[in-house]
Amino acid sequence: MLLFALGYLPCLVSAIYTPIREYAGSTFFDRWEYYGNVDNTTWGNVTYLDRPSANVKSLTYVNGVGNAIVKVDDTTNLLPGPLVVNRDSIRLTSTDSYGVGSLIIVDAVHVPFGCSVWPAFWTLGTGKEWPEAGEIDIIEAINGMNHNQIALHTTPGCFQAQPPGQSGTTLEGDCSTNRGCIVAETKPNSYGAGFAQAGGGVYAVQIAVSGIYVWFFSRPDVPENVKTATSVSQIDTVSWGIPTASYPASACDIEKFFPPQQLILLTTLCGVWAGVPDIYRSTCQTPTGSCFADNVLGPGDKFVNAYWEIRYIRTYLSDDAPPLPPTTSLPPSTTPSLPTTASPVQTPTPTPPPSSSVSLRSSTTLLSYFVLGVVITMNL
Repeated sequence: MLLFALGYLPCLVSAIYTPIREYAGSTFFDRWEYYGNVDNTTWGNVTYLDRPSANVKSLTYVNGVGNAIVKVDDTTNLLPGPLVVNRDSIRLTSTDSYGVGSLIIVDAVHVPFGCSVWPAFWTLGTGKEWPEAGEIDIIEAINGMNHNQIALHTTPGCFQAQPPGQSGTTLEGDCSTNRGCIVAETKPNSYGAGFAQAGGGVYAVQIAVSGIYVWFFSRPDVPENVKTATSVSQIDTVSWGIPTASYPASACDIEKFFPPQQLILLTTLCGVWAGVPDIYRSTCQTPTGSCFADNVLGPGDKFVNAYWEIRYIRTYLSDDAPPLPPTTSLPPSTTPSLPTTASPVQTPTPTPPPSSSVSLRSSTTLLSYFVLGVVITMNL
């Protein structure tokens, strides 16, 4: 018990967090860039729309109760044809970035789920190629999973200290592995139908000198200081208890591995995690066992649950944190779209480890490999 307490001690240091930004209501989408390209990082069968197209097709909007909706196309009947077949979806990247001393809270009523569905709310460091600037996966799961997974991705040298002092289960402790250092949520209703039926919940990530900590609270368990907070309320994390995932700085220099991070919200389909045949079939039993053929093709009503409904995302800075970096204006994605072919195909992928997504967020080397794989497959 003494070792556990010592491992958790850095998380108990009190810090008052002052609100910096709220993404909510009618202005939710104002400080985000739309990707406007195919999924050229995790190779899902989606095309991420630009802002005008998303508005026309009602894939992003604010609903009648003031919550932001970010969804996959659930109305189009996609048929096999002469071109690569992708379903429309959304990827958003914040123009703001958040460094050490930040707290990020997201209150969601619904997170996308279902066979082929791969949602993620994560952060990506600015100014360097992935993974040199770090990545924090806050919400990420696939297919028929019933729990969320948290992960960090870094260059070599960052590990999860043991014992970390957390309620989740560690699946991988080396953050530089291809799948990152992963913690699986053990609380009920952190993802899938259970999350929605419970009324959603709150996720929070604290990026501190002492470490990175992630909490999940199902709707009935949301802390009082979060439940009663407004967009101008200060927050103290001390009353929140043990986090789901804890990455103490004793085994990972947070300031070294995690420069300011931009927020990313997306939903892809199939791809290099959800679409891997063995992984897909472990939770989805469909007619042909194909993620692409049994889901992406055909009627869109298979994706009625493939949407985010978000009450707010709030960001904070601790009293002793450095000031926020200037707002970033993102250029449009310039990565080439996939070539066309005579018949629709799934993007070929290597088999990743079974416990997590393979983050190929920005890797030029891996991008070249996969483009080559697509061209070869399509010319056979």
